[in-house]
Amino acid sequence: MTQTWKTAKFEFRVKIVFYSITLVLEKCVSLYWVMLIGVGLAGFGIAFLFLGVMLFFDKGLLAIGNILFICGLAFVIGLERTFRFFFQPHKLRGTGFFFGGIVIVLLGWPMVGMIIEMYGFFVLFSGFLPVAVNFLRRVPVIGTILNLPGISSLVNLVGEPQGMKYLTDFRETHNAGPPDSHRPKSRGSEIHKIN
Repeated sequence: MTQTWKTAKFEFRVKIVFYSITLVLEKCVSLYWVMLIGVGLAGFGIAFLFLGVMLFFDKGLLAIGNILFICGLAFVIGLERTFRFFFQPHKLRGTGFFFGGIVIVLLGWPMVGMIIEMYGFFVLFSGFLPVAVNFLRRVPVIGTILNLPGISSLVNLVGEPQGMKYLTDFRETHNAGPPDSHRPKSRGSEIHKIN
């Protein structure tokens, strides 16, 4: 009798573990597929934008490209993060120009709208340029091209991290030294007694 009880108890525990693992996997797989769909939508959006520009600023292709790109971004990083990204106080100017350009494209002025939208896109995503430039420098063929003498100086201007200036200003105003000054000098000074 005790053997069957132990066997049933073991089987019950195995079932609980199995079902919890399948639930976790289902959530991870669904999240993976949602992000994959988002990357596809953003890719199609960029492709439609490229085709719209190449076909003499076709407003239909540009409008579809804008909508697909924004939907893809929302799928990849989520609706709340997308909203927070676009409506941060220091990015409101870029957001206004970006969405204003989209509206102008939809109203029938595609060339003017794309210029305004490109300015807004640059203001919004300029913080990612140093990371993108450093990544592209590590790509075999593109990195060689970016390190050529004439192109290298231009790429250094575009890829220069402007956020470091703000970081040093912040440290000076809040009397914080460099991050190394906050670290303990020896390993023994950070050990605390736990009661």
